[in-house]
Amino acid sequence: MGGGAAAMPDYELLELVLFRAIARRDVKPLARALLDRFGDFSGVISAPPEHLSEVAGIGPAVVTELKVVEAAAHRLAQARVIGRPAISSWDALIAYCRASMAHRGTEQFRVFYLDRKNVLIADEEQARGTVDHVPVYPREVVKRALLLDASALILVHNHPSGDPTPSQADIAMTEEVRRAAEALGLVLHDHVVIGKSAEVSFRAEGYL
Repeated sequence: MGGGAAAMPDYELLELVLFRAIARRDVKPLARALLDRFGDFSGVISAPPEHLSEVAGIGPAVVTELKVVEAAAHRLAQARVIGRPAISSWDALIAYCRASMAHRGTEQFRVFYLDRKNVLIADEEQARGTVDHVPVYPREVVKRALLLDASALILVHNHPSGDPTPSQADIAMTEEVRRAAEALGLVLHDHVVIGKSAEVSFRAEGYL
C-alpha cells in the first residue's frame, strides 16, 4: 500500500490477484506458469478465457478474477483520455491503446473522433478481423465522423504478430481515409499501429 503498483514485480501483483480467487493455497507456481505462458502481467489478464483455461490449475473463478482486473484497467485507461485534448494527452492515449489492444489475438480497428478543440469525444471500434487482416471502409469512418459532429480523427489498429510495422495495405487504406476525410473538411491526425511492446505513428514516420 505504501509503495504502490510500481513497487511490485509482475509475479507478486499476479499472486495477489490469484490469492483473491484461490484462497488458502500457495499460488506462486500458478503465477509462474501463467507468466511463462503469456509473458507478463498485461499478457496474462488480456489472454482469452479459453487460453487461460488451458493452464493447469486455472478454473472459472480465476478466469473471472483476471477478466475483472482487465476490465478495470481498460476503464481506468479510457477515463484518462475521453473528454480530454487528445494531442496533449498523447501518452495516456497510447497507454489506453496498449492496454486494450496490444495482446489481442486478432486485428481490431478503432477510431478516435475529436471535436474542434481536439478533445476526444468518441472511441469506437469500426471493425474486427482475423490474425492478419481487418476490413476497413473509409466511407463508414467519415460518415460516422459527420454524425458525431467531429472535426478530426485518429485511426488505431493492432498487429497480433507483435510487429507494428505498417503493411502496404495499412498505408493504402490510411491514404483512402485521409482523402475521404479531407473532402469533407475533416483532419486525419494520425494512424497508430499497436504491437505487443511498441507502436508506430504514421505521422511520426512520415506516412502522413
